[in-house]
Amino acid sequence: MLGKRAEDYLEAIYSLSREKGYAKVMELAEMLDVKPATVSEMLDKLSRKGYVVYRKRHHVTLTEKGIEEAMKLREKRNLVIKFLTALGVPDHVAEKDACALEHVLHPETLEQLNNFVRFIESSPSVSPKWLDHFREFCRTGKHPCLKQR
Repeated sequence: MLGKRAEDYLEAIYSLSREKGYAKVMELAEMLDVKPATVSEMLDKLSRKGYVVYRKRHHVTLTEKGIEEAMKLREKRNLVIKFLTALGVPDHVAEKDACALEHVLHPETLEQLNNFVRFIESSPSVSPKWLDHFREFCRTGKHPCLKQR
């Protein structure tokens, strides 16, 4: 099992390599806000575990194993983003929170989030009544179905 930091590296490599097929140490250092030596150290570890192909002073590419893991991580992040934005969390906050949450959520929790997001997306109307009620509750603090005294 990979740690949060290693997962961040795989996602960054995946993002950077989508255009040209590889990533460079300096690009990763900038993207992850770390020193190039730190990047090289992590790339050595990921290489030993079979996630990347890396030679010092060259670029890095993901192996099939690395691509599979990066895609799973991206799917988790996108799922959490969809869930949070459905709750009314602004996009920029949802992105930031998803980055943190994707690493700690239990697989059963992710499965239920996936079911919930699929349920919302497959609802017959663009915005189901209960979701409108929730949004009104968030705005006003009052449940629209209850008579207020």
